[in-house]
Amino acid sequence: MSAAAQVSAFVDTYRPVPLLQDKVIVVSGVGPGLGRSLVEEAARMGADLVLVSRTPQRLETMAELVRLHGRKALTVPTDITDEEARLALVERAVAEFGRVDCLINNAFAIPPMNPISQIDLAALRTVNETNVFAPLRLSTLFADALAASHGSIIMLNSCVQFDSEPVYSGYKLSKGTLAHLASSLATELGPRGIRVNSVAPSYIYEDLNKAYFDWLASQAGVTHEEIYRQKAAPTDLQRLAGPEEVARATLFLASDLASAVTGQTLTVDCGEYHS
Repeated sequence: MSAAAQVSAFVDTYRPVPLLQDKVIVVSGVGPGLGRSLVEEAARMGADLVLVSRTPQRLETMAELVRLHGRKALTVPTDITDEEARLALVERAVAEFGRVDCLINNAFAIPPMNPISQIDLAALRTVNETNVFAPLRLSTLFADALAASHGSIIMLNSCVQFDSEPVYSGYKLSKGTLAHLASSLATELGPRGIRVNSVAPSYIYEDLNKAYFDWLASQAGVTHEEIYRQKAAPTDLQRLAGPEEVARATLFLASDLASAVTGQTLTVDCGEYHS
């Protein structure tokens, strides 16, 4: 079975249920891959969406996807590293829907893939503005609305935080920091009824990683399928997760089924890492 068929065999058997009926979900980093799946799966579960990205055209494309599932979508072009833009985002979201039930911090940036001692500090600072400080500020600014709804915050992290390969060290720095941020916010915001959790995927079999696998295959003189098998080999299920699967696991944490779950990291990696 090909890599694509292996993933779709599990994705296509899913039938949505209204876990998020009439909830309002804010998603930063709306785009291809996981961003798109988070948006579409939330709409399929009954949520209305606040869509956040720098690119208006991309936002409108995602908004149409939400509306096709009969849900409402507010598009807010936003540079999440800019404080005035963050404040405007919160104001628009609350004004439009009157409530916010979940903030999903999905936007991310990747630093140069060099050993961390060889990465320019300016590049690390730039990445952390998106990967750490923006989630902190957005979580802080949405806290009043989330307290009113007894809502939640979800940080999209990565299994890179468990990896010690030098080429991933710059990214691990920001994702490891994000994990500590989520833990601290869970404790700080818990008394206000706000849950804070993280989701850590490993390789997601989506367009960005498919292109990366193609590049690895070209460098090694092997096929895409061989690279896929190499990446899937450490997992218990012997496959990689699709973006829809990661999105559905993430959205469980936004649902009332997870009402007593906070301060946790859910790994969605087909069993690659065990704690």
